[in-house]
Amino acid sequence: MRLNAAIHGHLKEYMAAEVIAAKTAVTNAVSEVGNGIKQDLRSQTESAGLGKGVANAWRLQIYPKGKKSLNAAAYIKTKAPNIIYAFAYGVTIKSGKGFFLAIPTPAAPKKGTNGKRINPSNFPETTFGKLRFVYRPRGFSLLVVDDLRARGGKRSGFTKASASAISKGRVATVVMFILVPQVSFKKRLDIEYVVDKWGSQISHLVLNNLPEVNINA
Repeated sequence: MRLNAAIHGHLKEYMAAEVIAAKTAVTNAVSEVGNGIKQDLRSQTESAGLGKGVANAWRLQIYPKGKKSLNAAAYIKTKAPNIIYAFAYGVTIKSGKGFFLAIPTPAAPKKGTNGKRINPSNFPETTFGKLRFVYRPRGFSLLVVDDLRARGGKRSGFTKASASAISKGRVATVVMFILVPQVSFKKRLDIEYVVDKWGSQISHLVLNNLPEVNINA
């Protein structure tokens, strides 16, 4: 007995359709995983008390852009890497320029003389007055400004007191910076857990995204 076998239909078209289907399945699966990681990291970051701004700093990009590929990849990053690193791994920050880290209080202006974030080196002393160091052996030391008065009306904050206000004692010493030797951040984020959880689903998601390919003979 002799058996004859033959392939009927359009093999090239069928194989091409299979490749397209596989590319679509892989890309869609990678996109699902990437979005899952991004959303979980945003939720975890906000739940850790870091605020919506830092939470929404997580971004996702699928490569190659705008194409289906068997080598599709999800690239997830944050626009607040220093903050995320501190709370993902737990770090201790010390001053690199002196003995203390200067933490501005709500009374301090937001920006310094150079337009950058306020610190003792760019504090606008011409507007507020000179910073004075207050050492406290049993607590945090301070940087304060003397002879200030609270602004009236809708404008909040402090300004230099006039000679008349000083003579009448209607002035205040305002704390501008709290000085600490170091700041330690406890670990609040578990990025590896989120990545591993979604990464383990990639094979299952690829299979779920595979469509049926029908080629007419």
